[in-house]
Amino acid sequence: MRWTARIAYRYLFAKRRQGAIHVVSGVSTAGIAIVTAAMICVLSVMNGFSKIVASFFSEFDPTLKVVPVEGKFITDADSLYFVLSETEGVAVVSREIRETALIQYKDHRMPATIMGVDSLFEEITHIDSIISDGYFCLYDGAFERAVMGRGLASELGMNAHFVGGIHIYAPQRTRHYSATILARAALNTEDVLNEGLAFIAGTFAVNQTEYDDQVMLVSLNMAQHLFDCDSTIVTAFNIAIDNGVNVKSVARQLQRRLGENYTILTKEEQHADFFRIAKAEKGITMLLMLFILLIAGFNTIGSLSMLIIEKKEDIRTLSHIGASIADIRQIFLLEGWFVSMLGAIIGIVIGLVLCLLQQEFGLIKLGNGADYVISSYPVQVQFLDILYVLISVMGLSAFMSWIPSHKIHVEGV
Repeated sequence: MRWTARIAYRYLFAKRRQGAIHVVSGVSTAGIAIVTAAMICVLSVMNGFSKIVASFFSEFDPTLKVVPVEGKFITDADSLYFVLSETEGVAVVSREIRETALIQYKDHRMPATIMGVDSLFEEITHIDSIISDGYFCLYDGAFERAVMGRGLASELGMNAHFVGGIHIYAPQRTRHYSATILARAALNTEDVLNEGLAFIAGTFAVNQTEYDDQVMLVSLNMAQHLFDCDSTIVTAFNIAIDNGVNVKSVARQLQRRLGENYTILTKEEQHADFFRIAKAEKGITMLLMLFILLIAGFNTIGSLSMLIIEKKEDIRTLSHIGASIADIRQIFLLEGWFVSMLGAIIGIVIGLVLCLLQQEFGLIKLGNGADYVISSYPVQVQFLDILYVLISVMGLSAFMSWIPSHKIHVEGV
């Protein structure tokens, strides 16, 4: 250890120090520790909420999704299916047709996102785990079935135990609509609309409005009829990969094989807006906490300034025995840095302990717990968050220590 660091260390843990300096240094250390612990806890809770929401998505969404770069439909689905299924690491490939249509149950009408999927959809996703009422079935051998979001079913005034059918109306995709056809359609909608009938089998709950309030699952055959699609046309392919295979590696391989006309989306990329907003919120929170840390750091300036005044005789002595002004400044710079780092380490330990207690015992509840998906605040500690907090404290403490230490002059101290 360099001699300047040794002296700074002795100043930090000196047994006899003036009371006021000791109190101010303690307050500085405690302030940094509290803010650091708060940063660890807040960032970990934000990670926990993001993980919870992402887990809801993961139950419904495939590991990888193939969509066209331009337009809505993939028109060479048969040849593309062969390429996808033969790719190393791909376990299951499922076809999807997704479009908007009008649905009607008795006197209730509303638009909905109709999602037609094949029989492999259950293997691609964990749809069974999010069924809130009834069961998952899209065709029972005699009738077309539908599984819809819980909010959508509520808007229609129905549930999985109702026997009435749901009428689905979709514009004929391949037809050109002239003024004459539209006028005739006012009397006979069959001229411009395809119609389907399905009976509800179950409802699902992803706890996200874009699914629960808008999506209705039907069989791929029904979707093909409603939207005038044959076996060569889909809107997307859903892909599950083999266990233990790297998702991004498979995505890159698929992108090379399919070319630039198609995009391979991971689960995060399928909900890029959500994850982008989550990262932005986390960044803003980090900046606000750093501002609070900056305010707490002013105590470091005060304690270090008081220490410099107390040690002015030591400064003169060090100067007389050959210490340079840079070395003397470094002593007090290190002293302030040690105070901040001590607070940071204590704060990180406290923050980790609090996060562990919350994770294990759920000490802080969300309201009464009955009206929420989870009963207590979720927590997920990430190593990078700890690293960012530590680097931030190091940077701010160095700046705060530099302010008083660089003003030292041997003559007047």
